[in-house]
Amino acid sequence: MIEFAPILDAATARNGPDALANRLPEVKDSDALRAVPDDRYLSLIALRVFRAGLKHSLVDAKWPAFEEVFHGFDPAQVHAMPDDALEALMADRRVIRNWPKIKSVRANAQAIRQLAETHGGFGAYIADWPGQRVVDLWTDLTKRFSQLGGNSGPYLLRMAGKDTFILTDPVVRALNHWGAFDGTPKGKSDRAAVQDVFNGWATETGRPLAHLSMILAQSVD
Repeated sequence: MIEFAPILDAATARNGPDALANRLPEVKDSDALRAVPDDRYLSLIALRVFRAGLKHSLVDAKWPAFEEVFHGFDPAQVHAMPDDALEALMADRRVIRNWPKIKSVRANAQAIRQLAETHGGFGAYIADWPGQRVVDLWTDLTKRFSQLGGNSGPYLLRMAGKDTFILTDPVVRALNHWGAFDGTPKGKSDRAAVQDVFNGWATETGRPLAHLSMILAQSVD
């Protein structure tokens, strides 16, 4: 097992303690995740989907219009939107006119409504998922939701405040550099192996996965 102490020392030396601390993401507890209503989670999911591959500031500037055309992202109202209402958005210059992503909003509204029936809401669904198996939550998000493949699921969780690491390029490079993993994690078994590494570091340090992930990324050039 690779100890985390030298990784933290390297990240602190590169950034300085204050700058490193300022980079650490917010992590919400279970009660805070549950308190967020489903319309805000649907908005967040859609924001993540539309940000993918685009400049975030461009998407964010248009988001008030998205909130308007998608009825404040109320899951029931979005799920009820007919095809012609979605098709009309392809002529609306206020929003990003990407047909697969526009369609995904309605599909994801349906997925959230299903979670409301089975788990009591999206917030409860992610709050109840054990952090020690967060890579399985990534897989479940990909299965349940449209356009949340690759790193989009982990990025969504990070945006929502659910504790998770993310396999960004800097994180993968740092895993290789410190000898914690060899190569690029690709399949289910690779993700599970990396999860085991992060679980060990969480036990060693008492830090959340999100903080370990960011510190790791900052430990190498």
